Amino acid sequence: MKLTRRDFVAGGVSMAGALAVGWRAEAAAADYFKGTITDNGVTFRATNWARIDPKWRRQVVKFKSSEPQGTIVVDTRNHFLYVIMENKTAIRYGVGVGKEGFQWFGRANVDRKSLWPRWTPPPEMIKRHPELPAFVEGGSPKNPLGPRAMYLHRDGADTGYRFHGTIQPWSIGTDASSGCIRMFNEDAIDLYQRCPVGTAVQVLPHLADQAQKSIARPEEPDSL
Repeated sequence: MKLTRRDFVAGGVSMAGALAVGWRAEAAAADYFKGTITDNGVTFRATNWARIDPKWRRQVVKFKSSEPQGTIVVDTRNHFLYVIMENKTAIRYGVGVGKEGFQWFGRANVDRKSLWPRWTPPPEMIKRHPELPAFVEGGSPKNPLGPRAMYLHRDGADTGYRFHGTIQPWSIGTDASSGCIRMFNEDAIDLYQRCPVGTAVQVLPHLADQAQKSIARPEEPDSL
């Protein structure tokens, strides 16, 4: 097939358009970060909290629950994770949850915790995305677990699900994961500090009616 000058011009315009779209996407993603934080010898990009809807930011809320103090309760439908505190209050975090077909509900316990964990894609994920690496070392800017991971077990067995940070802060408040609960990296660090091994976890589809308006201004989670 003989190519004309018009074909070359059209191809150039198409390529330029694709590059422009890619550049805009990168610029939009970069807008979610501002500055850096060093944690346990690893420096990572800090969240640009000015870019985040205030409802997803860590805050103390009124919360009615029969669960014991210290229990983690996840409201997957509304994308919130609660740590139950005293006097009918809880610390609330915005989270990203499993996409349709990857959601899970029930009880578990935090059986293990890891600082800057290595990420190993499970076999079923490798089948869906064979281009993925066998593993990504902890601290890598490409590691989707971020600075912390808390591993959920049930009846002594690993559920395969985790609470962890994210390299995609724009996914908080959405159904985006393969079942794990994503958090802002600063929030994952905060939760890691609050929840010892053995912490009880309850994952529910919906419980927003139990949580009322915030009783405190959102915390500034920039500090560790």
